[in-house]
Amino acid sequence: MMNAQPNPNAQHGATPRYQEGFGNEFASEALPGALPVGQNSPQRVSYGLYAEQLSVTAFTAPRHANRRTWMYRIRPSAMHAPFALLPEHRFHNRFREQPATPNQLRWDPFPWPEKPVDFLDGMMALAGSGDAASQVGVGIHVYACNQPMRGRYFYDADAELLVVPQQGRLHIATELGVLHLEPQEIALIPRGLRFAVRPLDAVARGYVAENFGAPLRLPDLGPLGANGLANARDFLAPQACFEDLEGEFELVAKFQGHLWRASIDHSPLDVVAWHGNAVPMKYDLRRFNTIGSISYDHPDPSIFTVLTSPSDTPGTANMDFVIFPPRWLVAEHTFRPPWFHRNVASEFMGLVTGEYDAKTAGRDDKGGFAPGGASLHNCMSGHGPDAASYDKAIALDTSKPQHVTGTMAFMFETRSPLHVTEQALDLPELQADYWRCWQGLGKHFNPAVR
Repeated sequence: MMNAQPNPNAQHGATPRYQEGFGNEFASEALPGALPVGQNSPQRVSYGLYAEQLSVTAFTAPRHANRRTWMYRIRPSAMHAPFALLPEHRFHNRFREQPATPNQLRWDPFPWPEKPVDFLDGMMALAGSGDAASQVGVGIHVYACNQPMRGRYFYDADAELLVVPQQGRLHIATELGVLHLEPQEIALIPRGLRFAVRPLDAVARGYVAENFGAPLRLPDLGPLGANGLANARDFLAPQACFEDLEGEFELVAKFQGHLWRASIDHSPLDVVAWHGNAVPMKYDLRRFNTIGSISYDHPDPSIFTVLTSPSDTPGTANMDFVIFPPRWLVAEHTFRPPWFHRNVASEFMGLVTGEYDAKTAGRDDKGGFAPGGASLHNCMSGHGPDAASYDKAIALDTSKPQHVTGTMAFMFETRSPLHVTEQALDLPELQADYWRCWQGLGKHFNPAVR
């Protein structure tokens, strides 16, 4: 280490410190003077480090969309043994095992592991569309873990990862620094970035989206103006810290939908300094500035968009990440829950905490829409409030404001129909009678009464 003194955040076990902003050009060093000045690749890097660039967009992508980071690391990332294909795993992109279904689907909370399992082995593919080769579509997964990733590291060459914890906190150690994540926060991990996850509680469970398309960004605000929704300053990127460890480790890569394993004799989280804008980030969903109607009618759910992955069709996303947080509902003479609708997009919904205002919770986490569960409404499949929620909404006194509290639901929305994996269709948590929640909607039509 050339007698240099590391800063207090230089080691991965330290309490994380963060930098603010979304899409910023960040710079961070764990040792003083480790970052080159005035150039990216000097002939000799301070401390005997290697210069290496991570590019998650094409070199020639427009400046506003170009994402890359320069790293100054102890060893280049090329230093590992050859990869070998791992046996079939529950974390995959086999989205064509079954035809995409028009049926509305819902799952009870996904199960906890019955034996020790880490974040990677606790991942299970539920649904998806497209693939990494075409750089279109999305993969949707859940995780449940109770052990750290001991001596193993992971990167996803196929996609950017969006992690949504539902229960239990996570310590995510990446090449660029550490994120601490809790329920009602999210993490973005760039495509190809290496990391390891350790649960900070006895168990941890949540949802993960693989974004095969353009990197997620903040949506344009249009007539909303300069402010509202998710504020760029509330996104947090880590400060540089590093592991200088040697031994027998495992590097797992997800490449073209399959998992591959290589042995590696050192920790790949050995980046001492870095600068760029392809960085891991966290965001607290409770800071979302919710926009809503203050006169009448329920606005489109696009007003709840936190992040979007644009497609080649303007206004049509490869993927949107949408939330339904605590908020005031004040629209008068209006049906306040989300209306019945059919959508050109496909909607996967999860619940982090509380109840969703268009669905009943059920009892003992069974039979309703409960935290840790999920629903899927594919393209043009009709859906909306269940019978109990509808009856409650039409009886509501809309002359009074309504405060929706203690909830956090979210949606992964995509322009492509989602194929459900065989393992997701075989889960005992799949509700066989979800379709019945609308069958209690009564006929109110009376041509003699307006």
